[in-house]
Amino acid sequence: MKVYFEVYGCTLNKADTSLMKSLIIKAGHEISYNIEQADVIVINTCTVRKDTEERMLRRIRYLHDYALKNGKKLIVAGCMVSAQPYTVLKTAPLASLLSPQNITRIVEVIESNNKLMLIRGERDTNYLSIHMEGVIAAIPIAEGCLGDCSFCIVKIARRRLMSYKPQLIIRVVRDAIARGAKEIELTAQDTASYGKDLGHVRLHDLINAIIDEVKGNYYIRIGMSNPDTLSEILDGVLEVLRNPKVYKYLHIPLQSADDKVLKIMKRRYTYDDFKALIKELRSKIPEISIATDIIVGHPGEDNDAFERTVKAVKELMFDKVHLAQYTIRPRTEAASMPQIPEPEKKRRSIILSKVIEEVGNTINREYLGKYVKVLLTHRSFRGDVIGRTVNYKPVVLRDSTLSLGSEVYVRITDYTFFDLRGEYLE
Repeated sequence: MKVYFEVYGCTLNKADTSLMKSLIIKAGHEISYNIEQADVIVINTCTVRKDTEERMLRRIRYLHDYALKNGKKLIVAGCMVSAQPYTVLKTAPLASLLSPQNITRIVEVIESNNKLMLIRGERDTNYLSIHMEGVIAAIPIAEGCLGDCSFCIVKIARRRLMSYKPQLIIRVVRDAIARGAKEIELTAQDTASYGKDLGHVRLHDLINAIIDEVKGNYYIRIGMSNPDTLSEILDGVLEVLRNPKVYKYLHIPLQSADDKVLKIMKRRYTYDDFKALIKELRSKIPEISIATDIIVGHPGEDNDAFERTVKAVKELMFDKVHLAQYTIRPRTEAASMPQIPEPEKKRRSIILSKVIEEVGNTINREYLGKYVKVLLTHRSFRGDVIGRTVNYKPVVLRDSTLSLGSEVYVRITDYTFFDLRGEYLE
């Protein structure tokens, strides 16, 4: 059968989709990139925010009606299935449901003549493979996390920490490199929690083992790491960040710079803890690029708390900020707390967005006229080539003739607050 995929959300969702594709191909089926030619439609969902949930439900409803009208099978997978199965079924009563814990059973669902509801259970961490598309390989290293954040629905969807064994990950990385991968994205809800359930290995041990055992020209990107778990292994992470095969980049969510709000969020650090962590990283890896996440309008955030977060963005000069207005998520603790009015959340979001742009412009302006080495990783929808510097800065090149996977030297000629623009130097 021909199977069409739509994937939404984080890199972990993309990695899960890659795993499902590999299983489908292994079973003798085909991946279709045209929905009209497909026999089966799979939508891998995200439900991290309210607006995301609403967008997912609109798309699920459309695909359900389309599949019914055209005699196709619909499978709804991903976090929404695990966290909100009733909502999904109400929207798509004829669809099969496949939770993140059950993705290794994708072939069973595709081949079944019945509607299947695979929602419960735990992830099979004894099997791992990926389907290569392009030169980026997103590889899941763990399922779940150790946090209990009051705002988070993903902890309901992906539950307890379950890490893949190092040798299994190494085998998949080796296979990806053999098939042309140049960028290895190690992904999880919290990569810094990796191995705590295994008892003998942590994230830096895994990365060192990959570099020792997998030869070739490639870069490793470390996925999102929570501040509290990252602090536990900071010396080891600093060591691997010095390796030329590892991007000088980390994604560390702050969420708020107010200690009272952090406590309400059930985040396991203070702002001073976070600031000390960033200071240590930048003192030991001066060229490091740091991304973060911030939520505005979380219950308990008054004007003073918000201003502390604004001040923190200016003080810590993040290279990239993922900004989100707080939205109520079902079955979470924060949903039952007194809520901040929507207009006030929007006002704060506009203010902080302007600060984020100012900081981003200030940082990226420093690259003007400089010469940098760039790994070309993908193309934009306009046909431009996008690459990454050694510290994971995105660089846009208006040259469609360049080959993905190659490393080139580029002169930076322009910038925005979120990327660099350059010209290829032969």
